Amino acid sequence: MENVRCAWCNLNNPLYVRYHDEEWGMPCHEEAKLFELLLLEPFQAGLSWETILNKRENFRIAFDGFDPERIQNYDEAQIQALLQNPSIIRNRRKIEAAIVNARIFRAIQAEWGSFDRYIWHFTDGEIVYETDQTHSALSDEISADLKKRGMKFIGTTVIYAYLQAIGVIYAHEKGCFLYTEGKKGR
Repeated sequence: MENVRCAWCNLNNPLYVRYHDEEWGMPCHEEAKLFELLLLEPFQAGLSWETILNKRENFRIAFDGFDPERIQNYDEAQIQALLQNPSIIRNRRKIEAAIVNARIFRAIQAEWGSFDRYIWHFTDGEIVYETDQTHSALSDEISADLKKRGMKFIGTTVIYAYLQAIGVIYAHEKGCFLYTEGKKGR
């Protein structure tokens, strides 16, 4: 018998099913993965995550393996090259945001010792369990802090999706084979 999954998971897309089953909602503490998802989430704004996921490997190639050290130094020539790349989302504001956000990500790493320490401190390292939301007091707080630091395209809805992706917020739906109850949101 096939496992029942969250309603948003397109069962006809094996890549999306694998993402749902093996990645989404799993606590992430790897700096490289935390940055990758932080770079990709703003590109989702106005689009579906499935669209971004389907292009993730293209983004990885176009954005130097999601290396924040390299991305933070992109110049206009690199922006133009990205704008000409049909295999990614070619939105100037989102591309420029990725560059700015790489700089802020590196600054947070320098300040906190790791981005992981920074992002998980908001919940004292605890996972928040909640479903059927697109933002919360937690995503409001983190979004405001990141914006204050200078990040772009990082509103509360984008941050909420990011927190779900990295497992700070565990949001598998009731009925999903991965659903579990735990400490509710703040």
